[in-house]
Amino acid sequence: MTDKFARREAIGLLGAAAAAVPFAARAADAASRIGWMETTHAAPWRRITPPAFSAAPSDLFGADATIRLDAPGRTVAGFGGAFSEKGWQALGTLPEKARGAAMEALFGADGCNFSMCRTPLGANDISRGWYSYDETPDDFALEKFSTANDRDTLIPFIKAAQQIQPGLKLWASPWSPPTWMKRTGHYAQAQAWPGQPSNGIRPDQLGKEGEDSFIQEDRYFDAYARYFRRYIEDYAAAGIPIGMVMPQNEFNSAQPFPSCCWSPEGLARFLPYLGREMDKTGTSVFFGTLERGNADLFTRVLAHPEAARVVKGIGVQWAGKGALTTLRDRYPDLEIWGSEQECGVGTNDWHYARYSWATIKRYFEAGATAWTYWNFAMPTGGMSGWGWPQNSLVDIDTRKRTYRLTNDYWLMRHIAGAVRPGARLMPVDSFFGFNDQLAFRNPDGSVVLVASNMLGERQSVRYIVGTRMLDLKLAPDSLNTITIPAAMLF
Repeated sequence: MTDKFARREAIGLLGAAAAAVPFAARAADAASRIGWMETTHAAPWRRITPPAFSAAPSDLFGADATIRLDAPGRTVAGFGGAFSEKGWQALGTLPEKARGAAMEALFGADGCNFSMCRTPLGANDISRGWYSYDETPDDFALEKFSTANDRDTLIPFIKAAQQIQPGLKLWASPWSPPTWMKRTGHYAQAQAWPGQPSNGIRPDQLGKEGEDSFIQEDRYFDAYARYFRRYIEDYAAAGIPIGMVMPQNEFNSAQPFPSCCWSPEGLARFLPYLGREMDKTGTSVFFGTLERGNADLFTRVLAHPEAARVVKGIGVQWAGKGALTTLRDRYPDLEIWGSEQECGVGTNDWHYARYSWATIKRYFEAGATAWTYWNFAMPTGGMSGWGWPQNSLVDIDTRKRTYRLTNDYWLMRHIAGAVRPGARLMPVDSFFGFNDQLAFRNPDGSVVLVASNMLGERQSVRYIVGTRMLDLKLAPDSLNTITIPAAMLF
């Protein structure tokens, strides 16, 4: 249960007393107190009484880690998740009040406060089925282009989020272009997985990593770039600005669901066309998404000057994390975003949330500035449209019309709920081996420390923050968010 819902239960008893305390006094009191929220497998989101600050020790041996307030790192762009058709369908089974509460848990200031999210440009593996915005063969003029499919699902999903988070930022990528733009003529690139219905792909239509399935001709590049622009314009007309696009989700992966293999050189040929059209809408272009641990794939794209001029950053996901440190070292000014949290296998368990924490930490320590979870919501036991069970932040029992917040939800809330866009990643020096934390400094000057204890016993960790020290007794197998107001930092 969230602290927000707990407050609702107590408000009848405490409301009168709270009203008697002047607002300014309550705000000043909050600004002088450390906040500490703790999650364990058995008890999510417990408020813990923090210890008092003590003076920092005179030598390094008196502390376990130091948050370097004097050396701020990269600026955080935001946290979020991915909108999907099946997610909105699942949320649609909830009563209106419950659906609103679930959305507040995701986008509200007292929830995850997600500020920057992903949406598919056409069908993906969590869509109701295959579609593109123009399946009319050889329609180079895009006369039959239409985003009508999205008006039942993706657009209302995003609009509902905007009601809670008006400044929500969005980016998009396709999983497959229209089938007539592909030499294979099919939305997929691989046969269906064993036990799943056939997707109808023939052997001669299979894609192959490293080869271009997109037809490498100027008129196709031009039409596809204008296809992106029409999408941006249609969404803008619906009140949904798309600030950034990537040209292809997982361009190395031949999948049984919508997908399209490209070579780095093929993408380099397309990017100048895409850049010219996106300039007309004020939309930036990142490269990605990179799902292989091979930074050379990106380097081969940047070897083409016209493509390199277009690329403002890179989205990395799945095995792409193996390329993070190389990307950071080769391109120290490159914006790196975690573009898709690995979706698990539908268990929504504590073990996987623990793995996800380690993955997020790995990204930010390697220089990433954004993190994108995958499914906001799925039905209990929910599968992708092509047979892959999925984790989600909100697990919905569509028969009982109820929902629960999963272990992944609490993980994301520990980070995204406290760290604001524009925060700076703060390095943490650890002289005695304790390095299971991330630290940020928000634009308001407050410091957010997200600390993990993987051990099966309580662990004492002494943090130096400025001229003071906090001795935290971290519960066994716990995640912790400690927020230190700016007024307390000297």
